[in-house]
Amino acid sequence: MAGQQRVYKQKIKSTQTLKKMFRAMELIAASRIGKARDRAVKASPYTRAITRAVSAVASHTDVDHVLTKDRTDTNRVALLVVTSDRGMAGAYSATVLREAERLRAQLIEDGKDPVLYVTGRRGVSFYGFRGIELERTWLGDSDNPRVEVAEEIGQTLLDAFRAPVDAGGVAELHVVYTRFRSMVAQEPQVLRMLPLEVVDGVAEPTSEVMPLYEFEPSADAVLDALLPRYIRSRIFNSLLQAAASELAARQRAMHTATENAQDIITNYTRLANQARQAEITQEISEIVSGADALAAS
Repeated sequence: MAGQQRVYKQKIKSTQTLKKMFRAMELIAASRIGKARDRAVKASPYTRAITRAVSAVASHTDVDHVLTKDRTDTNRVALLVVTSDRGMAGAYSATVLREAERLRAQLIEDGKDPVLYVTGRRGVSFYGFRGIELERTWLGDSDNPRVEVAEEIGQTLLDAFRAPVDAGGVAELHVVYTRFRSMVAQEPQVLRMLPLEVVDGVAEPTSEVMPLYEFEPSADAVLDALLPRYIRSRIFNSLLQAAASELAARQRAMHTATENAQDIITNYTRLANQARQAEITQEISEIVSGADALAAS
């Protein structure tokens, strides 16, 4: 019985340590989620404005730009998957990776050759374990993305789309990330960015009449200037949305883990008390039995 008490006390102590760690991680995530959400919200007006600008050029001209027309000389498709660098965030990374695998399987079924670009250690580990080759990876900034990283990703993908076939050029660019809806709702999102499909995913749908435009010096020159900025801004917005989603998922997961740890502590405490009570009862029974034996002799 004494051995059982020691076992339960050790389990209680270790679970209390885990509970403190879970609680600390929950508080850290809670303190950072507000900033991450504000960054995503503040980046939206620029993304919305540049999306409308590109939409205006694409909709009001018939210019044949390299970023707006389909490539038929290759079946390679770039797939950017945005995951987290750290775990302890529930099913956050698993959900976006499942969506990425669904898209990759669909592309392969369509006769295309997906080329993977991954951000976050969870995604790198996922594909590395399965022996799937990655074209390029970015690590270390999943919950606090930097503009410089977004620009590097955008330039890398633009270079791949513009590259000739013999240099590894791709015909399409898809981004799989997690969109932040609220503290309790984050959903995986698939965005096709190239060839250009101008979809204003930030603004609400509008029925306003679009004005007519004149472009100086030319529509082609305007697209040359706008489209790289558009790609980089959408990628940065995706990284910000994913960062807010990761922190929200981590806060929720750590809150649940803290509550579960407390339930385990309560259960082990009850079992330890029962073991102690059984030990006391046994000792009393042994004393009474010994006294009865002495009295009988």
